[in-house]
Amino acid sequence: MISTVLFDLDGTILDTNELIIQSFLHTFTGVTPEPVTREHIIPNMGRPLHEQMVFFSGREEVEDLILKYREYNIRRHDELVTAFPHVPETLARLKAAGLKLGVVTSKIRKTSEMGLRLTGIFEYFDTIVTVEEVEKAKPDPEGILKALQVFGADISEAVMVGDSHYDIEAARNAGVPSVGVSWSLKGIEYLQAYSPTYVIDDIRELLPIVGVEGAITVERDGTVSG
Repeated sequence: MISTVLFDLDGTILDTNELIIQSFLHTFTGVTPEPVTREHIIPNMGRPLHEQMVFFSGREEVEDLILKYREYNIRRHDELVTAFPHVPETLARLKAAGLKLGVVTSKIRKTSEMGLRLTGIFEYFDTIVTVEEVEKAKPDPEGILKALQVFGADISEAVMVGDSHYDIEAARNAGVPSVGVSWSLKGIEYLQAYSPTYVIDDIRELLPIVGVEGAITVERDGTVSG
């Protein structure tokens, strides 16, 4: 029986894709010998920011780049961030059914909470584990296990929902089932290559997976029943 649902944030419940891409493009303009493009950025989304800065710049000291990224990211945040379709009502259904909800993310707490509050879904979550609360980010299972510890939940009672292989592998490393979301910017074929336990095309399809009574069925054509 599932009692706990953990969610990745960016690209899973919050559409921050364009904000992230624009923030990287801004940060690296005129910095690298060759331009950093969208095609470079998208496959690396989901990694901690520091790792990405080192990767793209080839430098070890990247604090100036992180500051530049975050200044732009925060300045344009409210303009470019939205919840994905049907996320608020699905979280409300899960919460009403008595499930515990948590976020496990590789971003910092400030911007995590900004996005959740902006989209009106902050109050649905009982815990938020950010990159600042762990020693090792996903795909290490530390964040998932820390969230479960907060809830006093066993791994057999939880699922992890995410849009990248970092989420799927973190779930596998923690011993919990994973739910991959097909709206991942990286594409469904990429996601399926890492063998998530489930793949959903609509966040509402999560409801029957976790056993919410009266859950709806979403057909491939978008028709809803139940």
